[in-house]
Amino acid sequence: MRLFIAEKPSLARAIAENLPGGSQKGNGCIICGEDVVTWCYGHILEQFTPDEYGEKYKHWHMEDLPIIPGEWKLKIKPSAAAQFNVIKNLAEKAAVIVNAGDPDREGQLLVDEVLLFVGNTKKVLRLLLNALDEKSVKYAMEHLRDNGDFKGLYDSALARSRADWLVGMNLTRCYTIRSREAGYDGVVNVGRVQTPTMALVVRREDEILNFKPTTHYKVQIIWRHKNGNVPTLWQMPEITQGLDTEGRLLDKKIAAELLARIRIVENGKITAVEKKKKQEPQRLPYSLSALQIDAGKRYGYSPQQVLDAMQSLYEKKLTSYPRSDCEYLPENQFKDAPTILTNLSAIGNGAWQRLAAKADKSIKSRAWNDKKITAHHAIVPTTIKAAPEKLPETERNLYMMTAAAYLAQFFPIHVYTATKITIEADGEIFAGTGKTIVEEGWKAIYRRPNASAKTAEDDESAAELPQVQKGDAVAFLDGAIKESVTKPPKRFTPSSLVEAMKKIGNFVRDESLKKDLQECAGIGTEATRAGIIEKLQTAGFFALVKKCLVPTEKARRALALLPEDITYPDITALWEKQLDEIAAGNLTLAAFFARQEKSIGEFLTAAQKIRIKPIEGAVLCPNCGRVMKKRKSVHGEFWGCSAYPKCRGTIDIK
Repeated sequence: MRLFIAEKPSLARAIAENLPGGSQKGNGCIICGEDVVTWCYGHILEQFTPDEYGEKYKHWHMEDLPIIPGEWKLKIKPSAAAQFNVIKNLAEKAAVIVNAGDPDREGQLLVDEVLLFVGNTKKVLRLLLNALDEKSVKYAMEHLRDNGDFKGLYDSALARSRADWLVGMNLTRCYTIRSREAGYDGVVNVGRVQTPTMALVVRREDEILNFKPTTHYKVQIIWRHKNGNVPTLWQMPEITQGLDTEGRLLDKKIAAELLARIRIVENGKITAVEKKKKQEPQRLPYSLSALQIDAGKRYGYSPQQVLDAMQSLYEKKLTSYPRSDCEYLPENQFKDAPTILTNLSAIGNGAWQRLAAKADKSIKSRAWNDKKITAHHAIVPTTIKAAPEKLPETERNLYMMTAAAYLAQFFPIHVYTATKITIEADGEIFAGTGKTIVEEGWKAIYRRPNASAKTAEDDESAAELPQVQKGDAVAFLDGAIKESVTKPPKRFTPSSLVEAMKKIGNFVRDESLKKDLQECAGIGTEATRAGIIEKLQTAGFFALVKKCLVPTEKARRALALLPEDITYPDITALWEKQLDEIAAGNLTLAAFFARQEKSIGEFLTAAQKIRIKPIEGAVLCPNCGRVMKKRKSVHGEFWGCSAYPKCRGTIDIK
């Protein structure tokens, strides 16, 4: 018997539907002839808590830190005990076991850890499903892999899980103890990913509060040429008086003097004409985070809303696996394009249908690239025909966004001519730029009314420039001083925070790390970022105000207590890079944890040295300066040091 262990019931049903021998419902499983399909409910095992490793850890004392298990232990989640027993009993009877977890590191871990827990020694194969439609499932069934090929993925997930435990358990206890010594109540939650994410929002708010607007000026001159007008801007020399450190002109008087001088000069000469034919390849299909970002901008959907809706579309077999970090497609799926395009041309309104009908099935864009595929491929429509009008609004909008990105792969490359005209007058340089579209190509999808998404270039205003030649004379036609005021950075929205977590190299404290982190997938994963943001909101670190994330006082206090090494993303981002290296087989678990334990030790040492400002009105210990608490004895109440029993300072209450 082959035993398939799926990550969740919906995946198990999709597998069972495509196995020979029909299907018969069993106890926590589906029987399909000689095969059996069972399932987990996500992780059905969980890690021991510190107090389960030792009685002394039930009480939080600094001298007991760090807590580093000599042997890591798992336990069965009480809510999953019955299903665990089903899997255990079936595994004992199976000849071959198939890990059918989701095709990512967590999907690998949650099945493998169960097999290790029950002591399995039988052969294990791996089923990689990126979509649940019949064709995709059958293809995956025909291409089962040896589960051992994915040990790096398992090790990476295991390292992530244990690293989160080490940081969370040790540093939460450490800084909660220090916080209580200063008289503050509550737990100071510290997380490997959630803490630097929280800090991003607090620091952005501080930038906004401390922002001082700057008024600066530009001089626009419009020149008359025999073939048409040429709008330009004054190119200020670096030695111009009144420039700030960013090259902005702050002195309006200088702008006015320049404009008055050019009015008198009247004539200028074209000194350079640069024309470059440029191409913009088809946009890539969506990864989850890219979809979360675009859907947040267009519809205001939260990252969790996008993930939930895409999970539903996946389970309806209309789109591929949603938790993908990849924007490319395997080359063998190119043969599905005619079916998918035919389906897309039959949905939506007349404008969409006419556009979809123009798709060129012979175009093979850069998206089809096996070298870019990891455990996933981009999120795309499946070969199952959809009826978007029958879907809930959120699912309908996201399906159409996904469909538009797929459709773009079968339109030509966008081609345009970029022109720059340089004019000299009275020793000053003026430049004008323009853009002429040669072939609209794939951007036609996003230029049409009510398109599913926009690209950054859609809002780009480029002047139409006349045909000119170097040496041509031009005459002054009009001029104006353009006044601009710098704006503060925007508050994070849930979707823009996902983008920041993904592009974390932009926010590191150490500039030298930016290059190292260019290839890093960010902090968190496609599957966890939305949950981390929601968890921070639920825990009271953020408030959602007009769709923007605003930090609370709780977040500010936590940031004030914690050292910068924890609150900046540098170390966390490097750890994520190391997790990628583990998955690729370039870093061992032992080496990773040696670094982890060293970091935890350094954090604890630093925590011992920090001084936290005591809560207002606190009574301080005469021995160590920590905040004292009221205590009782047989002789009555007294003030006792909060660091008891390490410090036994007391003061009588008079």
